[in-house]
Amino acid sequence: MALSASSHAQPKGATGVLVLGDGTVIWGKGFGASGHAVGEVCFNTAMTGYQEVMTDPSYDSQIVTFTFPHIGNVGANEEDHESRGLGAVGLVVRQEITPHSSFRAQNEFVEWCVTHGKIGLSGVDTRALTRRIRMSGAPNAVIAHNPHGEFDLKALKKQAEEWGGLEGLDLVPGVTRDGQENWTGGHWQLGFGYGEGNADKPHVVAIDYGAKDNIFRNLVKAGAKVTVVPAKTSFDEIMALEPDGVFLSNGPGDPAATGQYAVPSIIRMIEADIPLFGICLGHQMLGIAAGAKTAKMFQGHRGANHPVQRVGSEWGESEGLVEITSMNHGFAIDGETLPDNVEQTHVSLFDGTNCGISIKGKKAFGVQYHPEASPGPQDSFYLFEKFVGMLG
Repeated sequence: MALSASSHAQPKGATGVLVLGDGTVIWGKGFGASGHAVGEVCFNTAMTGYQEVMTDPSYDSQIVTFTFPHIGNVGANEEDHESRGLGAVGLVVRQEITPHSSFRAQNEFVEWCVTHGKIGLSGVDTRALTRRIRMSGAPNAVIAHNPHGEFDLKALKKQAEEWGGLEGLDLVPGVTRDGQENWTGGHWQLGFGYGEGNADKPHVVAIDYGAKDNIFRNLVKAGAKVTVVPAKTSFDEIMALEPDGVFLSNGPGDPAATGQYAVPSIIRMIEADIPLFGICLGHQMLGIAAGAKTAKMFQGHRGANHPVQRVGSEWGESEGLVEITSMNHGFAIDGETLPDNVEQTHVSLFDGTNCGISIKGKKAFGVQYHPEASPGPQDSFYLFEKFVGMLG
């Protein structure tokens, strides 16, 4: 079952379908949750960590095409979640999901998708779909699964056509926490699970715009006490918690839209010279607060193998060093709009887009990529140590 732009004829045995906004129909074998969901189709090049990818809140309202063909082969377990059941609405894979082969598995990936409401489509020519995204940009689409193979293609196409896409969309209210949480979980170790943090200082208040849990674990590992607060927590409420520093998390959607309520508080933090560290969406909104602009990317960056180079004066002898990073973003800071008081610290070696900034004269910096990995390489843990080291 392959990519087809012209024929809507349903192949025998097809129980799943991906309908793009332009009318392209991609048939396959459905798995996981039944029903349908609308989102933007993207691709991820990671070879491991499919469960972490699917539970990353930054993927809200997205359908992930995995370029690695063997997804689901190590099953699923409760330790590899990156959020509370949030993340991508669906996934597209090449090979049919096979029984797991891992001593850590608690259930099959297909069962996990059912439990967590993820709609899957297998048997797709994911290379062709990836090439299409690279050449034409990330399309809007509806993914659907019906075990009986019954679909209303006209209705699915209409839904895909009418969905407005991610640009201008604030998705953070649907993924942020409802209330304040004292986070204590540390890094995971085989046979021991997640450790516990016991620091009283320094105190980091982390604003949850749709954060991955491994970010908080890395802050704990770096020696911080972490309090997580909802996205719309006010500046005064944050200051009442007496933070030594504030962390701005990753999250989904358009940073300019979320920034309507988030950026004014970030500006006040910059003016008050509070140490700040932003990742992904948090990085983008830190840039907006400093005077830069963001833009929707053509295809985005998603994977666990993206090379990023250190640039700028702050690095000394390590300037030019390359980190292999984990990425997931469809928006980026426009490097051409950086004001004079903001220095670019990292750039992508794939396309030269901005991957890091530092505000001159302030203890405030951010990176576009995911130094917490999960999945991905751990080259960039030093950023958590850098931030916590700023706090005294």
